[in-house]
Amino acid sequence: MANRLTRIYTRTGDDGTTGLATGDRVPKDCARVEAYGTVDELNSCVGLVLAQPSLPDDVRECLTAIQHRLFDLGGELAVPGRTVIIAADTAGLETVLDGLNAALPPLKDFVLPGGTPAAAACHLARTVCRRAERRVITLQRSEAVNPEAVRYLNRLSDLLFVMARVLCRTDGGTEVLWKPRPRTDD
Repeated sequence: MANRLTRIYTRTGDDGTTGLATGDRVPKDCARVEAYGTVDELNSCVGLVLAQPSLPDDVRECLTAIQHRLFDLGGELAVPGRTVIIAADTAGLETVLDGLNAALPPLKDFVLPGGTPAAAACHLARTVCRRAERRVITLQRSEAVNPEAVRYLNRLSDLLFVMARVLCRTDGGTEVLWKPRPRTDD
């Protein structure tokens, strides 16, 4: 870290702007800040999953590595034109996803979020990941964005879904399958 924070508050954002890593000031609700802010929120949700006491070691290690990549992605998004996330990061998620999914029974119905605290936290992270992906796509409409960032978030949301299924079983929970309301045609 190049600059050490000696004071957390600066008052420079009191006017509704924030500073990018480039030094440029932008509105706090601009697409770029929304994108990296939602990635930061996702990282916090992954931290919530990691705070669960019953995580298997392989899941804990994987999620810790993901937190580091999400911090990298946030930094990438904070600096226009910067690229940090690479295809190997996405391929690594696919490898883990395939390994975890191979041991699960096939899905025939939608799974409702929940089952156990760890699984529910993982489902929350998954939904925030989907929002982060949407925010990055919004940014991509107006500015150049590393296309691998979108692929990474897309694959990460899939992985978080599969991890939620694994964690539900690890903790002895039961997945709740969606029971759609029967159609009533008038």
